[in-house]
Amino acid sequence: MKPAAPKIIRKLRCAVYTRKSTEEGLEMEFNSLDAQREGCEAYVTSQKAEGWVLVPTHYDDGGFSGGNLERPGLKRLLSDIEAGLVDVVVVYKIDRLSRSLMDFSKLVAVFEDNSVTFVSITQSFNTTTSMGRLTLNILLSFAQFEREVIGERVRDKVAASRRKGIWMGGPVPFGYSCGDRKLLVVEDEAATVRMIFERFLRLGSATMLVRELADEGITRRGKKLDKGGLYKMLANQVYIGKAVHKGVAYDGEHEAIIDQALWDKVHTIMAVSPRSRASNTRMQTPALLKGLVFAPGGRAMTPTHTRKKGRLYRYYVTTNVIKEGPDACPVGRVPAAQVENAVIDQLRSLLRTPEMVARTWKGARAEGEAMTEKDVIAALAQLDPLWDELFPAEQARIVQLLVERVDIATDGVRVTLRTEGLAQLAGELKPATKKRRAAA
Repeated sequence: MKPAAPKIIRKLRCAVYTRKSTEEGLEMEFNSLDAQREGCEAYVTSQKAEGWVLVPTHYDDGGFSGGNLERPGLKRLLSDIEAGLVDVVVVYKIDRLSRSLMDFSKLVAVFEDNSVTFVSITQSFNTTTSMGRLTLNILLSFAQFEREVIGERVRDKVAASRRKGIWMGGPVPFGYSCGDRKLLVVEDEAATVRMIFERFLRLGSATMLVRELADEGITRRGKKLDKGGLYKMLANQVYIGKAVHKGVAYDGEHEAIIDQALWDKVHTIMAVSPRSRASNTRMQTPALLKGLVFAPGGRAMTPTHTRKKGRLYRYYVTTNVIKEGPDACPVGRVPAAQVENAVIDQLRSLLRTPEMVARTWKGARAEGEAMTEKDVIAALAQLDPLWDELFPAEQARIVQLLVERVDIATDGVRVTLRTEGLAQLAGELKPATKKRRAAA
């Protein structure tokens, strides 16, 4: 009788996967992940006769929920499975792999596609039979139910704590620090918050305020404040001592930084649409030469401004200076009042010259205006004393009518006039001239 042929045992590479939902206790020398791995390694060793060999790579996820598959350790495991490096996945309990029935079915599909089996060392079942698969689905259903119940309890606890005004964690708002699970006022940051609220109340423009804060180097914990961050700050009810949960505000345990009166005034302004507020801001900040000023090289200059210690400073500047700094343009940024006064002075001088009177008269006749040369002289002469009595909007309209462009050089300003604009202006001023003559 021939002896039986020796049984060929195939080597099975076993990967141990461990998971813990929270980071609590992970800093300990021997934590939950270590306990899970120790149990799984002992089980693999007990199956050595069956050809089981431990994979040395650790697939650990500490502080990751089992409710989804977005876990770095699990992703490394799936990558190694698809690379053909793993034959068996060993876990302490099924819910360490997943607490979601749908996610687990996705994992099983990956296992089956790569001929990988898995073992839970504390829950004995065989997934090759229909009864084993039923048992697995029941266990997973209970795991998912447990996860959802825990989530509901946590949400209920957070809601109850919020109703009592208790701080429940999250990003600490600028102006506060967190100590003993409470918000504590940081006075220097709180002063900045009050200043921002007060300046927004005065300016009424988030764009202007953000620009001024950037110019003055005022940051929020080292980061520049953009418009989105500014609006979030202005809308954060924590600053008036409230704790907000799902849109409902409750009286908080912490001290308020902003008083209710200032908050109400700021939110009255915020209730107006940004477009309307921007329009009002533009009206309050006139730019006589908008669209007319050009730097050396022909690059257009745009009006801008800043406030320092309550005073408004207006400038004309090219876009590359804004982006790259003052060295990007030979003239840098030019004080608006200085340029505008220079242009107005040139206009006043040019309007009195015989050459300009002749050009205006010629243009008026071409436009069909029945004006004599004396009418033109009288019309242009009366603009000078009237100028300072005009509203800024009317001054800007006249400048846009008379000036074609303003070229700024390092040695001065050159103004190019519109002849047709001069003729139109003389025509507008003609009735007033005739009335004055009749009165005389």
